Amino acid sequence: MKITRIEVFGYDLHYVHGSYVMSGGRVVTELPSTVVRLAADDGLTGWGEVCPLGPAYLPAFAEGARAALRELAPAVLGLDPRNLGLINDRMDAALRGHGYAKSPIDIACWDLLGRAAGCPVSALLGGLRQASFPLYIAVPLGAAEEMAAYARARRAEGIHRFQLKIGDDPYADRERVEAVLGVTDQADLVIADANGGWTLQEATVGARLLEPLPRVYLEQPCPTLEECLYVRRRTTLPIVLDEIITDVHSLLRAFQAGAMEAINLKISKVGGLTRAKLIRDLAAALGVRMTIEDTWGGDVVTAAISHLAGSTPPEMLFTVSFMNDWVKEHIAGHRPRSQRGTGAPPDGPGLGIEVDASSLGTPLFTWP
Repeated sequence: MKITRIEVFGYDLHYVHGSYVMSGGRVVTELPSTVVRLAADDGLTGWGEVCPLGPAYLPAFAEGARAALRELAPAVLGLDPRNLGLINDRMDAALRGHGYAKSPIDIACWDLLGRAAGCPVSALLGGLRQASFPLYIAVPLGAAEEMAAYARARRAEGIHRFQLKIGDDPYADRERVEAVLGVTDQADLVIADANGGWTLQEATVGARLLEPLPRVYLEQPCPTLEECLYVRRRTTLPIVLDEIITDVHSLLRAFQAGAMEAINLKISKVGGLTRAKLIRDLAAALGVRMTIEDTWGGDVVTAAISHLAGSTPPEMLFTVSFMNDWVKEHIAGHRPRSQRGTGAPPDGPGLGIEVDASSLGTPLFTWP
């Protein structure tokens, strides 16, 4: 089995609730997503997708992914997509770093592997450990009453896990968290996520203000591990780390420093499903719980998330996001689709979805 053709497509994703607001004045209304289709010599095709959360979230952006894919395509052409180790070795040899751009090729290879084997990707990632799992929804940064109303509306739809965007004035952030706590109950999980937007002083004040509140987790208060550790020593709030967990080494460094109880494992941030599985299994062995998700994306990204989440030990799964619930556009029939706040991986071979290539239009480029 060999990769004979690589096609790269682009389409725009619009946030379903208007404006997605994070700390630091970062606002998202639409984002360009990049989709890769790999064709093999036996007629099978595999799909992957990457959608960075704008250029100011991580060192990643849409045009960077597309430029990098022009460098990566010739490196994997002619290789067996089932040989995931070699695929990743060749990509690393062709281009240093840029894991987010390698992610859609890696995911497409997993899709091809599953289709060739006649089994879901979840089976290849260790086996299905849970038929369904709870999902979270992010609550955009805004006025306290607006955030509470948003959380109340999503709760009526079956969501019981909320990631509140904070990272503004610490006193205003406490009001935001209190307002959301007021429209939830003991069955609900509330994560206060600063997205690294607080200064060290703001984070110290913010953590002390939030500490008396019940049911609150604090996520990524500052941009660096050193700053997060400083805050960690001054609070008993359970900590989740996200942006700074980028590979095995950063996970081990944070774990050895006692920095967190949970991490956000974003597939494209670590370079695809191959490396995400490695980090997932290591975190599980260390007793670190995980949110399984990605930076942003549509149906293909969500399918990859669903298989990684479904094959994760239930006790180690903190929560999951189905990114295709957050956007208006769907290229695979809005599959997989959430049901009353829960998600599940498709049971078909590979990613278990069928992408409508006609909805993507003409490829941005093909190789050869």
